[in-house]
Amino acid sequence: MSHQSESEDFGEEHTEESIAHRIAAATQHNYLGDFLLGAVDGTVTTFAIVAGVAGAGLSAGVAVVLGLANVLADGFSMAVGNYLKTKSEHELVARARQREERHIDRDPAAERAEVREIFKTKGFEGTLLEQITETITEDREQWVDTMITDELGLQLQPPIPWKAGFVTFAAFLLAGLIPVLPLFLSPWLGLSRTFTVSAAATAFTFALIGVINGRFTHRPLLGSAGETLLIGGGAAALAYFMGVVLKGLIEMP
Repeated sequence: MSHQSESEDFGEEHTEESIAHRIAAATQHNYLGDFLLGAVDGTVTTFAIVAGVAGAGLSAGVAVVLGLANVLADGFSMAVGNYLKTKSEHELVARARQREERHIDRDPAAERAEVREIFKTKGFEGTLLEQITETITEDREQWVDTMITDELGLQLQPPIPWKAGFVTFAAFLLAGLIPVLPLFLSPWLGLSRTFTVSAAATAFTFALIGVINGRFTHRPLLGSAGETLLIGGGAAALAYFMGVVLKGLIEMP
């Protein structure tokens, strides 16, 4: 990239409109983490079943039944868990807001001192520190918001619970089905080739998830894809190894 294009990009990123857009986006949940959580876990756990079945030398039909059951049951379980987690985050923020409102009513001087201390730790001092404190505490909503974010470290707008759960379930379902689908070809390909196709499809899925993550987090796409592939491949290898071990136990007299 030339210096001229870098300068143009820098200028575009620092327009008033771009800055306002980034500030607004910083307070909104983009659900990327929910997608990655569902997609990675769906791919890992479903292929772990396929790998374990292959390692144990069981039939493709067993892997299909276990894989589909896992996609639906575990996907729904993860979605419910994420829904409850995000719901509790909303409740936590609501309770914190009520508590800070009470504190301001009971002892505004002490709460004002806390605001002053918050911005003092950020490096402000003297007249400027007093001006900032005065400005923040003049607006009650801004005052409470500041206490919630800077004192308690909470997010003002947690993700919407049903959206977080839905994104997690959808990602788990879509990604989790990929290792299972090649198993329907086993009557024509045979178990060994089918497992190879499933492994290749799963590896591609891991890499694609890494690329999506890298795209949204502005990380090098190749490195992000390789990292996800390495983590997912390690989990799959462990499942295959356990299948081989369990096969030996099953075949013991």
